[in-house]
Amino acid sequence: MKRITRKNLKSDKFAQEVSSIWDWTGEHKAIVVRYGSIALAVVLLAAGIFYYMRYQTGVRQDALAAALKIDGANVGGQAQPGMMQFATQDEKDKAWQKAFNDVAGKYHGTQEGAIAEMYLASAAVDKGDLPGAEKRYLDVVNTAPKPYASMARIALAQTYDADGKTAEAEKLLRDAVAHPTVTVSKEEATIQLAMLIGKSNPDEARKMLEPLRAGRTAVSRAAVQALGDLGQQNK
Repeated sequence: MKRITRKNLKSDKFAQEVSSIWDWTGEHKAIVVRYGSIALAVVLLAAGIFYYMRYQTGVRQDALAAALKIDGANVGGQAQPGMMQFATQDEKDKAWQKAFNDVAGKYHGTQEGAIAEMYLASAAVDKGDLPGAEKRYLDVVNTAPKPYASMARIALAQTYDADGKTAEAEKLLRDAVAHPTVTVSKEEATIQLAMLIGKSNPDEARKMLEPLRAGRTAVSRAAVQALGDLGQQNK
């Protein structure tokens, strides 16, 4: 079962989700405009809250951007314009760990904190620290905004599967199928679930995947691929 790795986290799709999902301040600005005529004091208070929230969002985004800049930094060799440079991998790793831990801790419960926590969890997976990754992913599931919590749920299920905790993984994925979100659709969760149970219950897995294979969408292509993998597993 494919894990959500740091490479996945840096994909274009993830970057788009980071920049576009659940824009709290945009929604509340409309409310301020709509009811601004009720009382000047209310307008000023609401506007103050709005601009404070927007400022805080900017601070969080800047902190995350700084961490991501370290993530993409070069090590050794000749410095490149616009790229952060570290002399050694150990130096980069220490700066990386501190930056993402700072964002995850200081902005816990926000989308920026959730993204940082998922980077840390994925790094733990890369190092073979599955219990550490599970703890971080679970925290995002329980505390992050819903779109990020649902992504973490899929990642946690994948990590549970890698750790031999198949029953826990299946429970999470069935919940994801029952409660789709803007970032994890019912179809995507169904494919993940079918891939998980393919070895133990190939018939049920095929029943899940067959209705999804029609058309020429990303979901249909993923379903066709999963059916092919399922056939190879059960030869």
